[in-house]
Amino acid sequence: MAENTLLKYVPTTCPYCGVGCGLNLVVNDGKLVGVEPYKRSPVNEGKLCPKGATCWEPVQSQDRLTKPLIKKGDKFEEASWDEALDLIAKKFKETSDKFGPKSLGFQVSCRTVNEDCYIMQKWARVAFKTNNVDNCARICHGPSVAGLSLSFGSGAATNPFEDVLNSDLIVMWGSNAVEAHPLAARRVVQAKKKGIPIIVVDPRYSATARLADDWIRFNPSTHIALANSMMYWIIKEGLEDKEFIKNRTKGFDDLKKTVEKYADAEKITGVPTEKVKDFARKYAKAKNAVIIYCLGITELTTGTDNVRSMGNLSMLCGNIGRPGVGVNPLRGQNNVQGACDMGAYPNVYSGYQKCETAENRAKMEKAWGVTGLPDWYGATLTEQINQCGDPIKAMYILGLNPVVSYPDSNHVKASLDKLDFLVIQDIFWTESCQYADVVLPGACFAEKDGTFTSGERRINRVRKAVDAPGEAKTDIEIFMLLAKKMGLKGFDFKTAEDVWNDMRACTPSMFGATYAKMEKPESVHWPCPTVEHPGTPILHREKFAAADGLGTFFGLEYKPPAEVADAEFPYTLMTGRCIFHYHTRTQTDRSPTLHYEVPESYIQINTQDAKELGIKQHEKIKVRSRRGETITIARVTDDVAPKVLYMPMHFNEGANNLTNTALDPLSKMPELKHCAVAVEKIKEAQ
Repeated sequence: MAENTLLKYVPTTCPYCGVGCGLNLVVNDGKLVGVEPYKRSPVNEGKLCPKGATCWEPVQSQDRLTKPLIKKGDKFEEASWDEALDLIAKKFKETSDKFGPKSLGFQVSCRTVNEDCYIMQKWARVAFKTNNVDNCARICHGPSVAGLSLSFGSGAATNPFEDVLNSDLIVMWGSNAVEAHPLAARRVVQAKKKGIPIIVVDPRYSATARLADDWIRFNPSTHIALANSMMYWIIKEGLEDKEFIKNRTKGFDDLKKTVEKYADAEKITGVPTEKVKDFARKYAKAKNAVIIYCLGITELTTGTDNVRSMGNLSMLCGNIGRPGVGVNPLRGQNNVQGACDMGAYPNVYSGYQKCETAENRAKMEKAWGVTGLPDWYGATLTEQINQCGDPIKAMYILGLNPVVSYPDSNHVKASLDKLDFLVIQDIFWTESCQYADVVLPGACFAEKDGTFTSGERRINRVRKAVDAPGEAKTDIEIFMLLAKKMGLKGFDFKTAEDVWNDMRACTPSMFGATYAKMEKPESVHWPCPTVEHPGTPILHREKFAAADGLGTFFGLEYKPPAEVADAEFPYTLMTGRCIFHYHTRTQTDRSPTLHYEVPESYIQINTQDAKELGIKQHEKIKVRSRRGETITIARVTDDVAPKVLYMPMHFNEGANNLTNTALDPLSKMPELKHCAVAVEKIKEAQ
């Protein structure tokens, strides 16, 4: 009986993808012992995917970081917090004083709470007057922020997940939600049961495509040509929403003129024109149609234009600003939306207030008690890697593993080697830590209070269930201690809520989003400008978020990927996720349950290609690109088209040994979804 009194349930938010599922962490005698359903969450209603159900397993892993480590010679030695933080403060100040604000780089995790993201970017800007602050949305949904902002005035999903139940047609474009966002996909399954038709647009016959009433296979990375062809036929047949276009948009003539070239785009897309016409009619004639997309749209050198194409299509048919419609990116990480919202971005403060605007800088200087905040656009995450050594001399990485997750792993390793000083703050020793000079042990989601903002702009509470191991500290505490050592004011916070309130005070779109409101299971969606405001589940009802209230059409031309298959590298490689792993597996591979399901890397290859190369099912093969090579396991299948390969991105020495660093000029997104590769049978495997 006495033992049961020590058992408690702590409601919190899942630390994996951006759906924002609620769950209960079960604590017994100060230790995590499991996860139980939290049925009051309107997001997932007590259901969880394999990752959510096992999210407690890695927390108490024996190889958690527990003490600060300092590299001395070639070895890391344990150090006191004072020694480690003194060294960091000294090195960063010396670098800043000698080389200026562009000599430092700060990379913020989308894995940690809003409050951590806010305090880190505040510390970087207040202490060093730099805008070289970015987060890993840059390599997943940077184009969503850029593209949706240009089209609609706001870079976020327009409608909540459950709103698909109010649709008459669901279009899932470049999204394998069944594996990457299972509880968002559950809503789509519920819609299917209601009889709502689903069209999946994907080069691969994914688990999500299997749900579809209609699957449209197209040639990889030809989104713009396909969307333009659809829009040509919608306009040609007079199916556009003329009233919506007239009253709520601008730029239509530019769009109309551009799409006239795409009446027949089959040579580009591989989709027969009659099929495109049918798709166009179904979308235009649906009373309420929603577009859901993911990294298949964004992780390309045309990522921002791909997103704007989704905006064009939705506005053309008036599918914005009411239930059952909209354009909704599925965010890949638990706080990828929040990290951007918090101003961990090189050109904006919290709430997307632009640094270049003098009024915004003056306001933030007053709020933070500083002068001289810069107006320039800082170096993005991928640019920071390219600038290692010159001009960036010192870098601070919070909760990221760039050696595995950034494109062209060999380039990343060589770049990190050029830094004079690197700090990595994390919960585990990752593949990137060996390049650091100081490694700091942080607290994970189960060991801190705060908030995550999901892909539907819902701000969900994260609650502390257990203490961090050893001497590990919360990220807030670490940045507060650093600020104190540097003599900075404005960092005296007692709780995560204090940090949140510091952000609210200078962020009009979130001023009304209080912790008190978030105590309710349904929490609150931003924008929420006043304490009395109920929050905004659906954006752009009366007008768009742009200054003039109008949505903007863009005439966008199709451009091929930066690197296409040729005689030397005849295959096109696409990358993506699998249901059992998450990003670089820092957490999921420490779950025995998940590791068992997918213990090693694999690649999907078409049956015909495998036959021609003499490759058998589950045989090890070598895959090469212009940047590197990897050995992986062949899964022979017709789910991918001939000459197209698909590889999960989760594994070290895996897909990112091969991927391309070419950037989208607008969002600086690298082309992770498309590169040319060669496949070789390994002689020993015969």
